[in-house]
Amino acid sequence: MERPGHPDTPGGAQRFDHGILFDHARTARIGLPEAVFCEGKPADALADLLARFGRGSGRPVLFTRLAPEIFDAQPEAVRGSYSYHALSRTAWGEALPPKPRGRVAVVSAGTADGAVVWEAARTLEYLGIQRGVYEDCGVAGLWRIARRLEEINAHDAVIVVAGLDAALASVLGGLTPKPVFAVPTSVGYGMAREGMTALSSMLASCAPGVGVFNIDNGYGAACAAARVVNLLQQA
Repeated sequence: MERPGHPDTPGGAQRFDHGILFDHARTARIGLPEAVFCEGKPADALADLLARFGRGSGRPVLFTRLAPEIFDAQPEAVRGSYSYHALSRTAWGEALPPKPRGRVAVVSAGTADGAVVWEAARTLEYLGIQRGVYEDCGVAGLWRIARRLEEINAHDAVIVVAGLDAALASVLGGLTPKPVFAVPTSVGYGMAREGMTALSSMLASCAPGVGVFNIDNGYGAACAAARVVNLLQQA
């Protein structure tokens, strides 16, 4: 049950069962609505939240890292009230209205990065932001990024997703004037070290002004790009 007025619920926050404290005033404060990181949360807590925030609730809430087996275990009526994407493990019942201005390109090195790519792309869609997805642009074949560059540069911000040596972030960071948000992924053999090598490579990039996010954090990069797009609405 909701317990508004609980002593530790300031600023529009509301506490629910299972100790989950929702920040419904976040949109007014920073322009980004509440999200639920599902990994590690008890299944019954997630079932309760999914039952509350489906289509028609009037409250946009994004669920990230929502495993297919958890979603598939929900009643048919609950599942039917959500837009769910298994690869990205994202779901929402209500999304934000489309923004009239601003587009974000999501560019990946390879299709193996797909889970992170689509977490970013789906987050942008949930936020009402137009996005273009450009997969398999890795620099082992430079022609792949070169042939998409004009399309990518037509966007207002760029999210780059790459594992292995993550060289795509530096290459694209030197080819586009748009804000670049780089996301290392945990994709790769041995010395890729579950994304640590990609993270180090992006942090050491010689391309100036590339922002780097945590390993596999497509959601975070999408929110950063959304802040750019939100500013465009005020121009």
